[in-house]
Amino acid sequence: MSTEDEVRAVSNRFYSALNNLDISQLQNVWSQSNTVTTMHPMGGEQVGWPEVRKSFEEAAQAMTDVHVELAAQRIQTSADLAYETGIERGRGTVAGEQIEIEHRVTNVYRREGGQWKLVHHHTDVSPAMVEVLKRLQAA
Repeated sequence: MSTEDEVRAVSNRFYSALNNLDISQLQNVWSQSNTVTTMHPMGGEQVGWPEVRKSFEEAAQAMTDVHVELAAQRIQTSADLAYETGIERGRGTVAGEQIEIEHRVTNVYRREGGQWKLVHHHTDVSPAMVEVLKRLQAA
């Protein structure tokens, strides 16, 4: 299997876990390092696995019926570092409100112990998600 195919397989597992909002599957895809980072569509920045994990747990509590696909995927690899770019498209229900998802994404992977692990996930901020979450916090 080529390095690009290996990274694509990890990416597929990440999006499967994201669609299922399955924290244990996400944990298997992500590095457990204190250097991992994420910048979600609802804003903010999380640094270190405990914060990244917590951000996905909070998303799982607020969202249901999530379906996100990565379109226009491009993968670039080197010996121990890879990244992919694309457009996440889909839908989800946030606090009972259906929202459409379409934003640019960059995912960075690092080879750790012979396995590719996600170390950074960054998307555009979603105004729709931010608005729904603001209303939730105000209630």
